[in-house]
Amino acid sequence: MEVVGVSAIGRRALAALSASGGTARVMAPLSTSVYLVAGAEIVWLGARASALHPRAIVCDAGWRPGEAGGPGAPVRVRAWPEAPWLPAAVPRGGGATLARSARGLVAAVPRLGRPDGFGALLVGARPPFPLDGATGPARALARACERGDPWGAARAARRLLGLGAGLTPSGDDFVGAAFFARALLTSAASPDAVEWRREAETIRDAAHGRTHPISAALLGDLLTGEGPAPLHDLARALAGAAPEAQALEAAERLVSLGHCSGWDMLAGFAAGAGALQLVE
Repeated sequence: MEVVGVSAIGRRALAALSASGGTARVMAPLSTSVYLVAGAEIVWLGARASALHPRAIVCDAGWRPGEAGGPGAPVRVRAWPEAPWLPAAVPRGGGATLARSARGLVAAVPRLGRPDGFGALLVGARPPFPLDGATGPARALARACERGDPWGAARAARRLLGLGAGLTPSGDDFVGAAFFARALLTSAASPDAVEWRREAETIRDAAHGRTHPISAALLGDLLTGEGPAPLHDLARALAGAAPEAQALEAAERLVSLGHCSGWDMLAGFAAGAGALQLVE
């Protein structure tokens, strides 16, 4: 299959296609997108409405996922933008504001609809099977983040890896978003940031062999503070004390991702920001 029109591309996808000369192979075709392997990197093709992400290749209107073929089929991307999509930076020094605003967001979660996956924790409900048996480590992760304990957070996080169905299990999304929040909350040069990064690496290492390679790649991105555009937009709105409507709009786009991936990430983000314990 040849892909001619690419309207936007993430930085990891850009680097992968540049290195491979635009060639890739289908890894996993889905209903609205296709995961590819370009060189050694996992990337994906999606329609214009797809959420931007460092690994995303957003195609122009008219592209159909079914045209890509099955696993192993070759894909050729003819041209792509020279500059990658980059998320807007979180305001400098906005960590305290982000944590405070996240508490207000949790209180407004019922306005987003009925939570799914680990999102049930946001309203004090029990997640569906098989996540219902993992509320203990999920809460432990949230408490460790609230008290600034990277070792305790990583210990709880490892118990959640690979938990759930699909290519991106709920446990991975929850853990990744929690550490995404921590990456934003800690100053890059602080001793705390060094400890959080060290523990994030232990999670990245533990994920290999315990979850799907696609999820391991996306989890690795979240652990370093890279994720889908709605998650970045939400963090920026909260850190910048934006109007509640702006934060809720970003949260609404986030929870629309996947079957329940967006809800899992929203709950994980709240846990990482120290807000999830408010609904225990």
